[in-house]
Amino acid sequence: MNQQANDKLIKEIFIECRPETLFSFFIDAEKMKRWMGQHVLLEPKLGGKFRIDLNGNDVALGEYMEIVPNEKVVLSWGWEKSKLVPPGSSKVEFRLQAQDQGTLLMLTHYDLPIEEIEPHVKGWTHFMKRLLASAGNPDSQ
Repeated sequence: MNQQANDKLIKEIFIECRPETLFSFFIDAEKMKRWMGQHVLLEPKLGGKFRIDLNGNDVALGEYMEIVPNEKVVLSWGWEKSKLVPPGSSKVEFRLQAQDQGTLLMLTHYDLPIEEIEPHVKGWTHFMKRLLASAGNPDSQ
């Protein structure tokens, strides 16, 4: 499901794992590498920094703004070399809601320039599929 507003995008995906399992993929660098990036540095605490090198060229930077164990992670977000979305210029919220035999993940990316919404929709679609494959696989938990 995709929804777009003026300066944000919203995506949802259902993943067959417990919220505790899915939550770990946002605070554990080794698990985050499985779905996003080849080099990941995380300081998963309020105000802690993160650096995600997706592919040797695109590097996301920001900090943890809110952490509610097994329920929510909010990050400031931006790109190392971007003038349109520099580090800290936008915000990504991941909400985890237990549902049936798994977790509904709701992603909202706020404060994006309108011309950056479509590229970010494509990016998050790609990475959420990778997260589904990583977190939804019992062998990888």
